[in-house]
Amino acid sequence: MADRIRFYFDQHVPIAVALGLRRRGIDVLTAQEADLCGRSDEEQLQKAISEQRVLVTFDDDLLTLVANGQAHTGLAFCAASKYTIGDLIRVLALAHEVFEPNEMLNHVEFL
Repeated sequence: MADRIRFYFDQHVPIAVALGLRRRGIDVLTAQEADLCGRSDEEQLQKAISEQRVLVTFDDDLLTLVANGQAHTGLAFCAASKYTIGDLIRVLALAHEVFEPNEMLNHVEFL
């Protein structure tokens, strides 16, 4: 696993957040880039697992999925309207600095 967490954004997280994180040297893959828009929550989670990435989402259905025992490489959740794009970039950049990949295994971080 990498020394730093890497992110996978589901289709609801704005591309501008990915671009802002990439400008800071943070590895981000989006559902759009992975051609997974419109796919199930399970497929989104499996993509994150296969790439050893923390799934960033606004979708509370994913919280139910992991609460029911689905193993994962980390989930970062926040309400869609909680942050501006700039604030979300800053919060995720902080998570990137604070957490190691092994700390995110089967962990949900509420942003």
